Amino acid sequence: MKLYDVAVVGASGMVGGELINLLESRRFPVNKFYPFNSGRKPAAVVFKGKTYSCRKPSFAALKKADIVFFVSTDEVSGKFAPRLAAAGVWCVDDSSRFRLNPAVPLVIPEVNRNELKVSKKLIAGPNCTLTGAAVALFGVHKKFKIKELRLATYQAVSGAGKGAMLQLEAELRARLKTGRVLEVEGGAFPHPIAFNLFPQVGGFDKNGHSVEENKVEAELKKIWNSPAIKISSTAVRVPILRGHSLSVWVKTERPWTLAALKNVLAKTKGLKFFANPYKYPVPLKQGNKTFEVYAGRLRKARTSANEFQLWIVSDNLYKGAALNSVQIAERIIQI
Repeated sequence: MKLYDVAVVGASGMVGGELINLLESRRFPVNKFYPFNSGRKPAAVVFKGKTYSCRKPSFAALKKADIVFFVSTDEVSGKFAPRLAAAGVWCVDDSSRFRLNPAVPLVIPEVNRNELKVSKKLIAGPNCTLTGAAVALFGVHKKFKIKELRLATYQAVSGAGKGAMLQLEAELRARLKTGRVLEVEGGAFPHPIAFNLFPQVGGFDKNGHSVEENKVEAELKKIWNSPAIKISSTAVRVPILRGHSLSVWVKTERPWTLAALKNVLAKTKGLKFFANPYKYPVPLKQGNKTFEVYAGRLRKARTSANEFQLWIVSDNLYKGAALNSVQIAERIIQI
């Protein structure tokens, strides 16, 4: 088996740690391992029982790798990834920097793995929120052609980083100790998150749409190669640590029966479908270190013909980020 020199930029971060663990647990064929972080403070990571000190990235150091995973900032990806790809290094980028660049494939392997080509060494991974919908509904879209999609998201605080998780935990401790929710100045969110939720993930544009809502629409259209789909969403932050959930209303062009939908969902790659209406996925279980996307509560919508509703749960740190990047790399080495 061929072995690959692998670099991880952002190795000491939350998603970087998950990615490193997945490389090891999924037995990705790693030869030399190069971890990098911002360089602002010392950090070390463990891979296959060996401790590695993280270094500040440079083009020369990254060019030694066959595959570079970027789980850092848009700025870092923009600085290094295009040059590395031009030099023949595979770059798998989890930031939002290149997702909507027409020249860069935006890939979820279960959906559009054929976008991966030797001629395109820079690959973007999608926003963690839309991944569940992109996987769960892809089979339905192929068979019945989705023309309208409405989503309400219920997004875990881990989507905003490790600091956001620590903020939730601190607020919870304060509430249990004092009876009041802690107000955090300069925190990760515009409002306290413990025992609370709010319809804002990112800033708002001039039309009142949030950054996250715009990402869902634009990226899903690109992944499905379906620019004509009408998509509307409300992104909501909820007080759980891990696992994004989606409530979706799906209107199709072609008619269907519930039996036909169940059959498609049951066969959809990367999806585990709960056909029993009394059994449905929840983020505490199905959104915590799980590889698949989960869906349940399928039913006809009461608003219009050819419209159904579905509940979707996925792990935003695994399938929404680190796992998807590793799956892309697993496909790359098969090309």
